[in-house]
Amino acid sequence: EAGVFMLVDNGVCCIDEFDKMDPRDQVAIHEAMEQQTLSITKAGIKATLNARTSILAAANPIGGRYDRSKPLKQNINMSAPIMSRFDLFFILVDECNEVTDYAIARRIVDLHSRKEESVDRVYTRDEMQRYILFARQFKPVITPESAEFMVNQYKKLRMRDTSGGTRSAWRITVRQLESMVRLSESMARIHCSEVVLPKHVQEAFRLLNKSIIRVETPEINFEADEPQQLPPDDEVGGNDPVTNGHVTNGVTNGDTGEEEHPPNGDLGKLVKPVGKKIRVTYEQYRTISNLLILHLRRLEETLEDGEQGQHRSELINWYLGEVEEDIENEQELIETKLLVEMVIERLVKHDRVLLEVKEEGDLRERGGDRDVIEEDPDPYLVVHPNYVIET
Repeated sequence: EAGVFMLVDNGVCCIDEFDKMDPRDQVAIHEAMEQQTLSITKAGIKATLNARTSILAAANPIGGRYDRSKPLKQNINMSAPIMSRFDLFFILVDECNEVTDYAIARRIVDLHSRKEESVDRVYTRDEMQRYILFARQFKPVITPESAEFMVNQYKKLRMRDTSGGTRSAWRITVRQLESMVRLSESMARIHCSEVVLPKHVQEAFRLLNKSIIRVETPEINFEADEPQQLPPDDEVGGNDPVTNGHVTNGVTNGDTGEEEHPPNGDLGKLVKPVGKKIRVTYEQYRTISNLLILHLRRLEETLEDGEQGQHRSELINWYLGEVEEDIENEQELIETKLLVEMVIERLVKHDRVLLEVKEEGDLRERGGDRDVIEEDPDPYLVVHPNYVIET
């Protein structure tokens, strides 16, 4: 309704059924989302009112079902100017899954039967409100180091958009850079920091990158994009054409995979080299990742106090031992080892399912109060305690 943005100045405006708004109302909020102000002209008097608000909107896809063969902008009834003004998009796909459906139904029934007793809260509502109120008092300043890192990340997005290597939901423009600035400042406020550090920019870039990349791609591509530790020359022959590993098309639809070994004879089909790329389907990626995660979870249950888990190299060797019966020659061994390395890299840096545990002595101070973590070529790996394995 008219006037809602002025009422929620310095707050959050939540809009449901955003795609069903009247087109004239959608046009009217352009200024509020871009300039954080609203101009009103009545009886010859022109007034400019503050509308400094964040907008959390929910919309349904056209036809009631998300079509993965089409990009995001063709699935929702929203104009391109409106879409470009949102910082982040998250797509929730309602997949038919017995385990998930049972958990959701059980949760809803518990809410109706026991209400407050069924909610296990770590923090009370008052504690969260005090924390948010305190965090909003910070006005973080972007340091020169963070600004340079932010520019480099924006250049990377622009180059990726123009190269045609990936298919984004929309063109990368300066508005995405402004989104990165807002998200970086928000991350600094969450950590109650007076300055925006490079780690805050990195997390903002990860969120923005995960949002703008198309989520309906049926396969996952690993390509040479970011530095990755190479195996020793005596293990791979020193002439492997794939030198790095990076996921360019992440899948966030909530698809599920099977926790089982690849069928005999199909291991060679898991890896499909395409130039300098390795392509796998999401189900195959999920199968490999579930094997690794289940192994680490079982190992963590047997660890005693003081033990930190398993090294990355040990985890790779364990997986190769599990599938050695399906490996017929040296070339398949090289490809399988490279694939599992890239899967672990994605689980650590993209999905954030695996955590790297640094050994003591890796953390050193450099230049005042900043901590610089030296790169550990073979860190310990542990599963995130809040992760639930997809079945």
